[in-house]
Amino acid sequence: MKIYEICFSPTGGTRKAADILAGELSTEIQNIDLTDSTADFNNISLTQNDISVIAVPSYGGRVPEPAAKRISAIHGNGSRAILMCVYGNRAYEDTLAELQDVAKQAGFRVISAVAAIAEHSIARQFAAGRPDAQDQACLAGFAKQIQAKLSGGDTSEPEIPGNRPYKKSGGGGMVPKPTKDCTKCGLCAEKCPVQAIDRTNPGNVNGSACISCMRCVSICPRSARKINGIMLAAVGTMLKKACSVRKDCELYI
Repeated sequence: MKIYEICFSPTGGTRKAADILAGELSTEIQNIDLTDSTADFNNISLTQNDISVIAVPSYGGRVPEPAAKRISAIHGNGSRAILMCVYGNRAYEDTLAELQDVAKQAGFRVISAVAAIAEHSIARQFAAGRPDAQDQACLAGFAKQIQAKLSGGDTSEPEIPGNRPYKKSGGGGMVPKPTKDCTKCGLCAEKCPVQAIDRTNPGNVNGSACISCMRCVSICPRSARKINGIMLAAVGTMLKKACSVRKDCELYI
C-alpha cells in the first residue's frame, strides 16, 4: 500500500493542509504536483490497495479547471481517496461535490472528505496564519477516524454537500502584472500552472488563460508581481462580511 498526496496548490495553502492530513496517515508520502504543467498525469496509475489525499483549493466555489483535468487523467483503478478542498474562510459551495465526481470518474473510491481553511490567496488578511494549531488538531483527529474506518474494512462513501449542476464558474479577472522591480528572471513563467506568462516578457500575460491563482505573486523572489491595488481593495471590501467569522474544518466520513 502506498499513500499519495495529489495536490493542486499554487500558493502553498492547500499543500499545508494536505501535508498535515497525509502526514498523520503515513510518514512516507508520494507527492503528485497537479500544478506541474509539464507532467504527463496519464502515466500515473494506482492500485486498489493505495490511498490518496486529493487536495484542491476552492476557486469561487468550484474545483480549478486545470486541477480537474489533471485528476481526470490519473488512473485511480479502485484505489481509496480522501478528498480535501481548501478555501479562504468564505465558502466552498460545490467544490467538494465536483471533486467527488471528478475523482470517481477517474476510478477512485471516495471514503472520506474534508473542507479545510487556509489563508486567502488573494485577500491575504482573511484566514491569515491558517491552517493553525487548532486546524492541525482537527485534521489529526480526522486522520484517526479515517484509520479506524480503514481498519474496519469500511469503504463506504460519505454524504458530501454540494449542488448538481454545480454553480456557474466565475472568471478569474485578477491578473497580476510585474512592477518596475521585475528582473525578468522567468521564474513566474516557468512555474505558472497554466503557462499564461510569456517566458521572454513576463509583462505579457494571456488573460484568458490566467486562473488568478496567485502563484506568480507568491513565488517572485523580488515581490515584483502585483494585483491592481484598486481591484484588491474592492475584493477585500466584498469579502469582509463573509470572512469575518472564523470557520472550522468540516469533516465527512
